Amino acid sequence: MPGFELFGDKERAHVNDVLDSGVLMRYGFDGARTHWKAKELENALADRMGIKHVQLVSSGTAALTVALASAGVGAGDEVIIPNFTFVATFESILALGAIPIMVNIDDTLTLDPEAVKLAINSKTKAIMPVHMCGSMADLSALKNICDTYGLLLIEDACQAIGGSYQGKPLGSYGDLGCFSFDYVKTITCGEGGAVVTNNATYHKNADHFSDHGHDHIGSDRGAEAHPFLGYNYRISELHAAVGLAQIARLDDFIAIQKKHYSVLRDALSKIPEVTFRRVPEGGVESYAFLNFFLPTAALAKNAHTALTNGGVDACFYWYDNNWHYHKKWDHLKNLKSLGSLPKEVKDQLPNYETTDFSKSDHWMGRTISCLIKLSWDTATLEKRATDMTRIISEVLAQES
Repeated sequence: MPGFELFGDKERAHVNDVLDSGVLMRYGFDGARTHWKAKELENALADRMGIKHVQLVSSGTAALTVALASAGVGAGDEVIIPNFTFVATFESILALGAIPIMVNIDDTLTLDPEAVKLAINSKTKAIMPVHMCGSMADLSALKNICDTYGLLLIEDACQAIGGSYQGKPLGSYGDLGCFSFDYVKTITCGEGGAVVTNNATYHKNADHFSDHGHDHIGSDRGAEAHPFLGYNYRISELHAAVGLAQIARLDDFIAIQKKHYSVLRDALSKIPEVTFRRVPEGGVESYAFLNFFLPTAALAKNAHTALTNGGVDACFYWYDNNWHYHKKWDHLKNLKSLGSLPKEVKDQLPNYETTDFSKSDHWMGRTISCLIKLSWDTATLEKRATDMTRIISEVLAQES
């Protein structure tokens, strides 16, 4: 991760197909068109994910928004999410006038099913687990909760393509799944995303909603009907062309990530104080990140600083991160917006300044995440494993 590390002739060939034709837009211009890159990528993703329907969109954020809208989530509906995620998760919910209900995570670094149960009320419409850093929540437990209460299960798999749970690719387990193909994902379109589902109605809704409500019936785009309101979340043929080359390489990328992940994990496993994120039984990570715990938050923070100062890049201490943990989301807590937000949002959003997130803090404060790069050669990987082991051991020794 990310796929741009290994750009090559395949990506260039698909992009040149588009440039040679001059048709960069996904829809229309059929007389001049010699390619259908977006449609080809949707078919390839459906085949790879073992799912019936795929709708490409312009970003992972668009995918989340379109997925929610396609399943009927709207003003006043509440969607349960983890407080360790990316800001796009709550942005997509707010964009529809719905309410993001953040709850605690557990040692999977994703939704705690017990916390989810406590957050359900008559306004709850969906549960959205976020497969952060390449691994998943206890999806079977969440699915049982959804079945019990009649809720949607919408997977935010934007950081976890290539992982699986109980033999199903992540993103294909719930009612809908969402992927991001931005520049730093395991496979990239530069910018792009996808909604996947086995539900034909949700797919039809996503197809229309993501293109201004066009029903895409007939061969004259200007004469198409608009069954309902929609917006512009389209992907371009240029972006889809890059993704079409990358999806063909996904299994190779995952194999490389697993190899590099395993070397680092084996090295850190020799340090008794280091433990690792729990992967639910039946789950297989995408190996995009190696996530591990130190005994205390102070040790984790000191170790992260020492790793950075020691030249070990791409390690993250999410507990103090602006983008991924609730602590610094003042714009959400205070509903800072350029325009007036819906009354439902103002009335229903919990007071996140006073919400008890101590259970999440327990895990996040102790967590360091290491991005797994595709481009490491053997010497670089071995040096990294040696340096990480030495630096963390030194920090632990200083504190003992």
